[in-house]
Amino acid sequence: MKRSALPLRETFRNFLPLKPYFMENRWAIAVGLMCLLVVDFLQLAIPLVLKKAIDMLTVQTATSRVLIHQGLIILSLALVIAVFRYIWRYLLIGHSRKVEQGLRNALYRHLQTLSLTFYQKTKTGDLMARAINDINAIRMAAGMGLVAMTDGLVLGIAAVGFMLSIDVTLTLISLIPAPIIVVLTRVLTKRMSSGFERVQETFSDVTERVREAFAGIRIVKAYHRESWGYQRVKAEGRRYIAVNMDLAKTLAVFFPMMAIFTNAGLAVVIWLGGRLTILGDITTGDLVAFISYLNLLTWPMMAMGWVTNLVQRGAASMRRINGILQEVPEIRDSPPSQRIQGIAEKIEFKDLSITYPGHTDFALRGIHLNIHVGETIALVGRVGSGKTTLLCAIPRILEVPPGTLFIDGVDLRRVSLDSLRGNIGFVTQDVFVFSDTVRNNIVFGRPGVSETEIQETLRAADISADIENLEHGLDTMLGERGITLSGGQRQRLTIARALIGAPSILILDDALSMVDTRTEERILRRILEMRRGKTQLIVSHRASTISRADRVIVLDRGEVVEQGTHADLLRTGDLYPRLYRKQMLSQELDIGAK
Repeated sequence: MKRSALPLRETFRNFLPLKPYFMENRWAIAVGLMCLLVVDFLQLAIPLVLKKAIDMLTVQTATSRVLIHQGLIILSLALVIAVFRYIWRYLLIGHSRKVEQGLRNALYRHLQTLSLTFYQKTKTGDLMARAINDINAIRMAAGMGLVAMTDGLVLGIAAVGFMLSIDVTLTLISLIPAPIIVVLTRVLTKRMSSGFERVQETFSDVTERVREAFAGIRIVKAYHRESWGYQRVKAEGRRYIAVNMDLAKTLAVFFPMMAIFTNAGLAVVIWLGGRLTILGDITTGDLVAFISYLNLLTWPMMAMGWVTNLVQRGAASMRRINGILQEVPEIRDSPPSQRIQGIAEKIEFKDLSITYPGHTDFALRGIHLNIHVGETIALVGRVGSGKTTLLCAIPRILEVPPGTLFIDGVDLRRVSLDSLRGNIGFVTQDVFVFSDTVRNNIVFGRPGVSETEIQETLRAADISADIENLEHGLDTMLGERGITLSGGQRQRLTIARALIGAPSILILDDALSMVDTRTEERILRRILEMRRGKTQLIVSHRASTISRADRVIVLDRGEVVEQGTHADLLRTGDLYPRLYRKQMLSQELDIGAK
């Protein structure tokens, strides 16, 4: 699909979010630009020195001493240029790196505020491409783009001024190609703008395909589908190359075109300027200086092309970054929000109903439920009955309608997210371990966690012996997603993480499915002993775990159909006894298989 290029004003408007970084670094930018201007004007002085030396040679008045003096002047100018060039590069390129750092931090900070629905509709590879490739393009526009634009304008205008001082007619003739360059540049930059955006989007697709290939490498190898995986990555890479080659055709026309017209001007100068020199209208030194200025003018013309390239690429990337920064979190604090220190009384569900985006069926329907402080609740039901949805509603991982969920009488939507989630320990079905040390995975960035507390949670999660057997104990580095640990060890490690800080509510969503029944019983017993007086919500398919709960909540098709103690439900329940018998049969078969 062909994209229309944005007007120049709209292109620069995309960069407005960078204004705070420019304001913050304004003094460094100002000093850097001053040094850049000094370099430009010193470069303009060199042809004047050449002019003087050549004129003296032409009239045969030059001596060795005079020529050495002129050479030393040029050498001195070169040394001063080198010093000031170092300063402007350090300050202006350093500024672009600060823009890169600030924008990447702002992007990541904002991404952390977005709700799960955003990540469900956005590819991870696309986010990675924006955080790396797009931000690099913006850095180049903010750094070298600023340098080339300033350098090109100042050097170009000044060079033309010196050329006019030598000969007005010759200058006007040499600049005849300039309007043609401006028109062709305008035409080609429209194509470059849309081309850069297509390239960035295709790069996102390649990144996602490669990420997926590495993430699923064990499955690919297990099914011996390496060739299939290779072909998928190869096809995406081929598409990326095709889009880049389309853009390369435009760039391949752009830069040679600049060179042709600038050299055409040089050819005219040599022809006409040579005639003027022969006729004595200008000196030989004037001609050499004029050609030097024309060569200096070649860079501004090329620089304008490069600036256009950098700005268009940066603008395309900035539009993609702005697209994320403008995303509004679906779940956020509603002022005035209220902080909680814990749960003193109960969690109360009042006619709670939840529907997932794009679905018409209710995930939860008309939930009326009270969970009192200190209770251990077991959630039971068939797959898809709404257990996980109910648990995710409590920390507002899923949004709940107003007036449907309360903590100690306070509407959940009025409770600040940080205080709410700070009082909850949540072990999800999808166990995630970071590529870090065991200690950091447990502490999880929380300050003030003592060694005693870590050891207590390790014992409660029944993983202390496993950690001691690792090469460096708590300081052992774990592989990506904890691949160096077994599934059961990863589950127990995340349970230890959830227990740190003694949260008011502990949520275990089928968090012990990868350990055997006896280990699960032992862990649950230790957790309940450690957390007396605190609230637990547990999803489990094992009868031994369910029977330990104070109360069992049975869900079916998003509704609470039964609730009571384990013993009461076995006597009077309808669905629960069937689920219980099925689970007991499954456990017997597992024991028999062993």
